[in-house]
Amino acid sequence: MQAFASAIIVLWGWRRFAVAFVAGAFSALAFAPFDLFPILWITVPVFVWLIDGSEVSEGASWWRKLVPAAIVGFAFGFGFFVAGLWWIGSALLVDAGAFAWALPLAVAGLPAVLALFWALGAALARAFWTEGWPRLAVFAVTMAAAEWLRGHLLTGFPWNAFGYALTPMPLMMQTASLVGTWGLTLAAFFIFAAPVLLLPDRHHTRRASRVAFALAAVLYVAHIGYGAVRLSAGPDAMVPGVTFRIVQPAIPQDEIWESAPPATIMARYAELSRGNTGLEGITHLIWTESAFPFLLTENPAALKTIADLLPPGTTLFTGAARAERVIGSDDPPMVYNSIYAIDDAGEIRAAYDKVHLVPFGEYLPFASLLRAVGIRQAIAAPVGFSPGQTLRTLSVPGTPPFAPLICYEIIFPGAVVAPGPVRPQWMLNVTNDAWFGRTPGPYQHLEQARVRAVEEGLPLVRAANAGISAIVDAHGRVLASLDLDKVGSVDGGLPVALPPTPYARFGDWMFVGLLFVAAGGAAFGQAAATRKLMTDN
Repeated sequence: MQAFASAIIVLWGWRRFAVAFVAGAFSALAFAPFDLFPILWITVPVFVWLIDGSEVSEGASWWRKLVPAAIVGFAFGFGFFVAGLWWIGSALLVDAGAFAWALPLAVAGLPAVLALFWALGAALARAFWTEGWPRLAVFAVTMAAAEWLRGHLLTGFPWNAFGYALTPMPLMMQTASLVGTWGLTLAAFFIFAAPVLLLPDRHHTRRASRVAFALAAVLYVAHIGYGAVRLSAGPDAMVPGVTFRIVQPAIPQDEIWESAPPATIMARYAELSRGNTGLEGITHLIWTESAFPFLLTENPAALKTIADLLPPGTTLFTGAARAERVIGSDDPPMVYNSIYAIDDAGEIRAAYDKVHLVPFGEYLPFASLLRAVGIRQAIAAPVGFSPGQTLRTLSVPGTPPFAPLICYEIIFPGAVVAPGPVRPQWMLNVTNDAWFGRTPGPYQHLEQARVRAVEEGLPLVRAANAGISAIVDAHGRVLASLDLDKVGSVDGGLPVALPPTPYARFGDWMFVGLLFVAAGGAAFGQAAATRKLMTDN
């Protein structure tokens, strides 16, 4: 191990960049659908050793001293995001004639932008670098802070946040109820870097390194132990009188928006909704995001089809585009990506407009400039979608109040429940992952949605056009599901909500507190190393 570490540390030039890229790419195997998280006990130490070797001459300026570490962080992050997010390019091939030219931007450009956050984290780590165990605390703090920034700046994109490496199964999801995904991210960087502590260093005693390694091991064992204790109570109870039917039509994306007549789409949903047993006993029917290639409120025939389909007392939740015209204006209407609650008379009883839109998918940043050069958003709304005003908690007959979330709104930790006196008792997530085909994307999306359920202590009901549709309890356990690309429906009840978790009450303040604790530990260790060095001299 010492020889391997030494060989990594002395790498220079393109070899260092290549090793960082490859290590980052292999790190993506730790995430869904592979969940090979033990590989991080190899790749993350490589990351640390590459930063160890990113030294420059003593006379260099302060910023020049950080550049080699920033390059290491960028290369590692670039490999990680290319290998973990390549599937995003699949969406551009749905309308290849219009968007295939942008494939390199999705497959390489987006990972390069995201890798800049990892470059920042590595550079900041190097600014406070020292030998021995304190550098691992510094590394965990700066990289976790960089990941938090990735999840918040420029509308945020926290997909595959590093903490998900510690959540491949319900047993390992439960700590999210305490510290959230960002707290798990801080722990993950420290835990997976811990093998570095098995090697000797000059200015810290072997005992100090062993204590730090033991701390990482205790954190990991405690993480699993807490999950075992929290799951030991057995299955969650079910809310009486609520039975869902989730419809998964698996309609190809090009068919939704281009070729299928509205009546054909409605007939397919109606047939799958009835199934073999009809809708008797089903209290709530759920269809997916953007279920219709038309404005539902301007299609009376579609609303009549829904009214004829639903038995008395049954409510339909469905995704649909919603248009809002300004009276007396010739401007195009504002279009929203929405969820409707429709009763058995075909009347809309409640609605929610998506707040967190997908850049370049649902709207164009710098729209006037980009449209001038012929670039448009991927979804064929004339002027793109408009964002809703705020998250909402909806109440409809026959079910407890719930938090509606559309597509990737579910991936934002701490931002899925509307503030206010009424706490939702479950989350409804409608999505359309058919854009991405049979790739890792839908599996990653589901895992992140399950972690939201654990963080908030709320069950999740999820309808996806091509999968993966599921009912998930507040502990992240999948109770019923439909596999990717499977056409059909699945029935299930509603698990009860848990009392508000610590993360639901305090949010990212838990993460901030842990950052200060870890930073304080690093400062203490560095001060102790300095005193020892002075004593030895």
